[in-house]
Amino acid sequence: MIDKLGDFKRDYFCGELTENNIGDEVRLLGWADSVRDHGGVIFINLRDKEGVIQIVIDPSKSPAEAYEKAKRVRAEYVLAVRGRVQRRPEGTENPKISTGTIEVTVDELRILNTCDILPFQIEDNINVHEEVRLRYRYLDIRRPEMIKKLILRHEVYQATREYLAGHGFLEVETPMLTKSTPEGARDFLVPSRLEKGKFYALPQSPQLFKQILMVGGIERYFQIVKCFRDEDLRKDRQPEFTQIDFEMSFVDEEDVIAVSEGLIHHIFKKALGIELEIPFRRMSYTEAMEKYGTDKPDLRYGLELKDITDLAKEVEFKVFRDTADKGGIVKGINVKGGAKFSRKEIDDLTEYAKKFGAKGMAWIKINEDGSLQSPIIKFFTEEQIEKLKSIMEAEVGDLLVFIADTYEVTHRVLGFLRKHLAEKLNIIPEGKWEFVWIVDFPLVEWDEEERRLVALHHPFTSPKEEDIDRLDEAIQNKELALSFKSRAYDLVLNGEEIGGGSIRIHSSEVQKKVFELLGISDEEAEEKFGFLINALKYGAPPHGGLAFGLDRIIALMTNSESIREVIAFPKTQKGICPLTEAPDFVKDEQLEELGIELNIPEETV
Repeated sequence: MIDKLGDFKRDYFCGELTENNIGDEVRLLGWADSVRDHGGVIFINLRDKEGVIQIVIDPSKSPAEAYEKAKRVRAEYVLAVRGRVQRRPEGTENPKISTGTIEVTVDELRILNTCDILPFQIEDNINVHEEVRLRYRYLDIRRPEMIKKLILRHEVYQATREYLAGHGFLEVETPMLTKSTPEGARDFLVPSRLEKGKFYALPQSPQLFKQILMVGGIERYFQIVKCFRDEDLRKDRQPEFTQIDFEMSFVDEEDVIAVSEGLIHHIFKKALGIELEIPFRRMSYTEAMEKYGTDKPDLRYGLELKDITDLAKEVEFKVFRDTADKGGIVKGINVKGGAKFSRKEIDDLTEYAKKFGAKGMAWIKINEDGSLQSPIIKFFTEEQIEKLKSIMEAEVGDLLVFIADTYEVTHRVLGFLRKHLAEKLNIIPEGKWEFVWIVDFPLVEWDEEERRLVALHHPFTSPKEEDIDRLDEAIQNKELALSFKSRAYDLVLNGEEIGGGSIRIHSSEVQKKVFELLGISDEEAEEKFGFLINALKYGAPPHGGLAFGLDRIIALMTNSESIREVIAFPKTQKGICPLTEAPDFVKDEQLEELGIELNIPEETV
């Protein structure tokens, strides 16, 4: 039989009780975390979102009705408890919980609901397939670590609003149903019933609208906003995700970076109690690629890349020499203490490098007796070996690994290899926050597949001011265009990009030239971005902004392996919601209303 809640109101959350409450009568509400019967005395750990308290139903002290009800209680029953706080008997304290020195002796117990047999235990560190957890997400969320993550997410929301509103930003919502402007990831499309044959798109970002808000004179806008991208998923990607988005008028890069640093500082202080040191370090895109092989470097550890291309031109090792002679590069990493790696471990590293495009991986061991071990040693003179050791800063006990390929492949492979080695060597310190701004990005890059220049960030990013007057020349000269730098900036934390932005193009004439540089015709530009181009003609102020990936920030703050761990109702890596079974088929009548006829290959149904 289920009891009624009636006028029963809680006085405290379970985790709020302290020794100061000893002697107080309290009313509590929550779930039965565990039930134990010790010789007729029943102990129940009562849990709510703030923590756990032990309640005691002793037949010699509690009413008979409460005792009889307690005998029926099982895990995850929903309970209302009235009782008195007392100190636990000496020797029964539980130091693992904050309320471990006190307990509540029950005077009244109500069973508000029962619970079926659980598919998994409501506790941390469970070994359960993720899909099962997501199917029963309402149970998974009850686990203390999940509750804590969602509470922290809430605190980040509040800290964000507090900081930005306090600095003159207005929170303005932008549309969820908008025009499809495919540039990068695929759009999620929404068919229109009223305009048959036409589609809305869910926004990949509020980019165009926030620029239009600047034209509209808002000057300082922000929004915590859902964004949508139909792309292949991995641990740090979801089809729908959340951004902290803001834009400012009459600013340069320094203004946007200062606000961004202030916001992150405020979030960490409010949510984690951590006082970050600002300003954050800055690094050019070129330096990041040269030293770390990526524009998202993790600065918590070393393993910097070393360039031996000049030396490679001198040696007899054909792979090195041919690569260098053809305009490629040869770079390596000094793996300190890596000489202890077995041949199998080195072969495994080679296979790992091949996953990212390497044709192979050269290596040299410097053994404890100073001797060198490698298949390529015979191609080096003694003088060249000494030069190599000097460049690589090599010592006894080190393992030197090398990749020889194009600029792009060499850096990509060594960037991934560097991270893999740091994990293998267990040299990544915990509890360390290494922020770095990456600046001076190239404006464009060459897309071999499309055979055209594409924007490294997006086509609304402004070139450096000194390059604007040379845009006409760059349209005719690809190499000149590739030398242009943009006014973009990304913030990286512990090897993860957590935010990025730029100073935007506010001149319709400059925007038109950048479109031309990117091979976007006037017709295509008008079709995709006409409303923005038109707005820029009506007194658009200089402006810029940034968007932070809120899910990724929370994942880092909580040391979660995936952003799925910090989203209340995420999708799987296949884009499926096991809880609601979305996406799903819809009725034929709904499709007819939309004027849509499906043509699905039978094998996919």
